[in-house]
Amino acid sequence: MQPAILTTQGEVSELARRLAEQTIIAIDLEADSLHHYRDKVCLLQVSTPEETLLIDTLRCGHLDPLRSVLGNPSIRKLFHAADYDLRCLRRDFNLEVDGLFDTMISAQLLGEEKIGLADLLGKYFDVKLDKRFQRADWSQRPLSSEMIAYAAEDTRHLHRLAALFEQRLRQLGRLSWAEEEFALLEQVSFDTHQGPLCLRFKGANQLDRRQLGVLEALLQWRETEGERRDRPVFKVIGNQVLLEIARSAPQTEQALASRDGVGERLAQRYGRPLLKCVRRGLDCPEMELPSFPQRSRSVRDPLTERALKALKGWRLKRAAELAIEPGVLINNGVLDELVGVRPQTLSDLGTVGGLKSWQRREFGTELVTTLASVPSGV
Repeated sequence: MQPAILTTQGEVSELARRLAEQTIIAIDLEADSLHHYRDKVCLLQVSTPEETLLIDTLRCGHLDPLRSVLGNPSIRKLFHAADYDLRCLRRDFNLEVDGLFDTMISAQLLGEEKIGLADLLGKYFDVKLDKRFQRADWSQRPLSSEMIAYAAEDTRHLHRLAALFEQRLRQLGRLSWAEEEFALLEQVSFDTHQGPLCLRFKGANQLDRRQLGVLEALLQWRETEGERRDRPVFKVIGNQVLLEIARSAPQTEQALASRDGVGERLAQRYGRPLLKCVRRGLDCPEMELPSFPQRSRSVRDPLTERALKALKGWRLKRAAELAIEPGVLINNGVLDELVGVRPQTLSDLGTVGGLKSWQRREFGTELVTTLASVPSGV
């Protein structure tokens, strides 16, 4: 039997009334980021221990009736890989979640080799998820019966998985680790940073300022074209192609077509606007060219290198003992901060950016001891 699909504000209000009586609910959403310029939430799935319902967010509009439920910390909200979902709920509906339990983060802290929902449900409950619609366009209507069934499965089994993982986290003494990670995750939102697009573009730090000017012109054009065609920008032209054009700055259609990833077809379709972007970047006055903010870089002296090596050695050994990934235990950025601060006492650890409370509590003494053991001689 397929779940009911709610399409009106009245139905969502009635659902909110019923959810307010629950102590635990599972939530997921489907968006259309692979198919449109501006992605949006198209469907919200909600499962209580007794039933699963779908909310057609394209038809019912806002989700204000759910605000008090999602913001009530006494009602646990189960997600798997909540990061994107929480950002979307905040962006599209100004909704915040309090009381999060993320089964993917739990899987990482438990040392699961595979952390995808399909892998975990198959491993523990022999549930086979049909992932055919993972990349589907969820803005299309009507939804097929197969798509509806797929959507419902993503939350239907989260209650069992969360209960199993919570028990294991508690047994291993890691539940407080997970709870801190959940609380931090509840605060995420999409970056609304304004400024040159090229400064947020992967690989742009390899370019000089003139090349950055060309890249910025290319990116601005791609945004306009993606919006005009209502297509994700990566489906207009891929990132690596734009990076290559910015690096080589071809000034003829023939030269453009010879660039890696471009070819005759793309050059014929977009040659004129792309060459205009190249020329705009080349002609941009020097003072108007984008540039990365200057960052002070500490010199990696021998002591720093030894300290970092010691910390990574400790992390590798400790992660193996705990059977979790080293990067889950403590990431490289925090190790760099530790080396920079050189804490000598446990209280000094409070000044290390990115170091979480559970990491200080569980491993603070070991971190300070490891750094103290590094010889200062050449």
